[in-house]
Amino acid sequence: MDNNVALLVIDVQVGMFPESDPVHNADGLIENIKTLIEKSRFAGTPIIYVQHNDGPGELLEPGAPEWEFHPAIRPNEGDAVIQKTTPDSFHETHLQSELLNRGIKKLILTGIQTELCIDTTCRRARSLGYDVVLAKDAHSTWKRGELSAENIIEHHNSLLCWFADVKESSRIQF
Repeated sequence: MDNNVALLVIDVQVGMFPESDPVHNADGLIENIKTLIEKSRFAGTPIIYVQHNDGPGELLEPGAPEWEFHPAIRPNEGDAVIQKTTPDSFHETHLQSELLNRGIKKLILTGIQTELCIDTTCRRARSLGYDVVLAKDAHSTWKRGELSAENIIEHHNSLLCWFADVKESSRIQF
C-alpha cells in the first residue's frame, strides 16, 4: 500500500446520466470507476469524491436528485467529499488542505467531464506539484458540435500526457 496516493472521483453525479443523453460509454465508465474504487479500498488508499454544485434551479443544485452521486459509486463513511462550483476541483475548495492533511503526493483522476473538470483539475494538480495519473478509460464527456465524445476523450488522453501518466484502469496500481 502506498499511503501517499489518493483516488479522485470527479462529478460522477446522477444528473450526468439522463436516459435522453447520458455521458459517453456510461456503463463502461461506471464499471471502470467501480473497479478503481474497489482496488483503492482493498489497498487502503483514500478516495476523495468531488461534487459539482450549480445554482438554484439548475441541474446540479445541491439537494436535487440529480446532484447526488451515482448510486453505483457513492462514498463510504470516511471518504472525503469536496464541494465545488467551477471545473477546477481546487478552486475555492478544501481539496488542497485535505490532500496536505493526508500527506497525499499522487492523485489518480477519474470522472466527468473530460474537457472541463478532468482537464482543469489534472493541470492544476500538476502545477501544485502532485504526481498525477489519469485513468484514460475512466473519464468521459458528451459530443460537442462536430467533435464526438470519443474524439474529445482521445484528444485529451494524448494532450494530458504532458501533465499526467495516462494509463488504462487495469494498469493502475495502488
